[in-house]
Amino acid sequence: MKNVVIFSVVLLLISCSEHKHGSPSETAKVVAESFYHGDEATLKKYTTAEGFSNLHGIQALFIENEHSESNFSIISEAMDGEFAWVKYTTSYDPKPGVFKLVKEDGLWKVTHNIPSDKGPF
Repeated sequence: MKNVVIFSVVLLLISCSEHKHGSPSETAKVVAESFYHGDEATLKKYTTAEGFSNLHGIQALFIENEHSESNFSIISEAMDGEFAWVKYTTSYDPKPGVFKLVKEDGLWKVTHNIPSDKGPF
């Protein structure tokens, strides 16, 4: 009985620690901050291959001090079938940004947003 309780507690802790960035808005925050702080490993984890290629290509132009505050804020979030859209602001850019996300490998990931993608905003 004691082993079952210990196993249950360990399983609960593992499952809680693995689900840190479950929603599209949480993922958008992680991607925005990793983009501006130059954290390529995190950026790659939370973007699709196309999304990473697109963001990584321009990342060097926008890197901020890794200790600076992003003041990330969600303006709007919408779901459209298998896609999610997150409109956000940061202290690094005066204009709001929009991320298009898709679920891949059980995680929401930022993908490439092409001009013909109208989205909800």
